[in-house]
Amino acid sequence: MTKRSRTVALCILGAAAFTLSGCREEQVDAQAFPDLESCKEAAAGGDGLLTAADCEAAIAEAEQLHVETAPRYDSLEVCESQHGEGACGSEEAVASGGSGSIFMPLLTGYLIGNMLSGRGGYARSQPMYRTADGKFANASGSNVYSGNSGKAKLGANQFTKPPTTIGKTPMTKASVASRGGFGKTGGARGGYGG
Repeated sequence: MTKRSRTVALCILGAAAFTLSGCREEQVDAQAFPDLESCKEAAAGGDGLLTAADCEAAIAEAEQLHVETAPRYDSLEVCESQHGEGACGSEEAVASGGSGSIFMPLLTGYLIGNMLSGRGGYARSQPMYRTADGKFANASGSNVYSGNSGKAKLGANQFTKPPTTIGKTPMTKASVASRGGFGKTGGARGGYGG
């Protein structure tokens, strides 16, 4: 091999390595909490990634996302088949101004990510919902976790805002069956809890 062709080969190899490393998703420190009090206790004990003020802001964001992006079902029966008995409420009860004939799962936790490295970083959050098998999932059902408390390193994309479900046709028994059920189409699986 001539000197020029070795240089070209090294440049191509270097560019390929750079491209592959650029595809690797950024990992962020994340923590799941069942409620605001748990988050504040972790912050006060120095155990968490957040301050009490971060907890309040992140959980308020997750609650707003819940109203905008929670899965919506055409009946209580379909909702409970996906989230468990007693784990659903009417849209009207969950979000003011909603319809009493549409049902949504109740919030069962909050997933909060530290989007900048180090304490005091920018926090993003996601609502968490119980799945029919007793696990927990984000609003889209694409990520399922074994529990709703604990710490992990997660991909930053898990904090992308899910599409809004307000005003969309609620899921029916047939549409739920066609996608395999809530939380069944997911990719990444987290390891919170036991």
